[in-house]
Amino acid sequence: MPPKPCYTDKSSTQILREGLIEYYALNPHVTPPETQPPEFGKILRAHDVGHIIYGCDTGMYNELKILPLFWWTSECTFGTYLKMKNSPAVDVMYADMIEEKGVLWLYGTVLRVLPTLIPALIPIWFKTRKRQKLLPFLEFEPLLDRTLLDIRQEYDLLQFIE
Repeated sequence: MPPKPCYTDKSSTQILREGLIEYYALNPHVTPPETQPPEFGKILRAHDVGHIIYGCDTGMYNELKILPLFWWTSECTFGTYLKMKNSPAVDVMYADMIEEKGVLWLYGTVLRVLPTLIPALIPIWFKTRKRQKLLPFLEFEPLLDRTLLDIRQEYDLLQFIE
């Protein structure tokens, strides 16, 4: 079994920039943002930064968990997400995933994960209802040289990391 990534450690003192390097090294299947049109590449990089800050791997459970975490704790609201999702580059990404894995795999995996994910999201939703300080989404660069623990404490995210 491969070692657990440092960024998934709840109290990691790794800096975000190091976490990004580790994330890309451990996840060669992830689309490199620099290979995409600039606007979409920026969204991909912000999504990848979210994986590190929220301590999420790239399994389907965490891919589905990270979206509500963004909507409820960051500047990427559900409305922002819908605008970003309405992009030809996003359509290509989903089409590529379906072509690679198949539509049955995608929806089958989602359906297998939902029974454990939904009960985990309910308390997160209640805890984030009156959130004042939102994590930057697209403008995350000022966080790159800060430790994950520092970022997670400042934005009160430790409670959402398993």
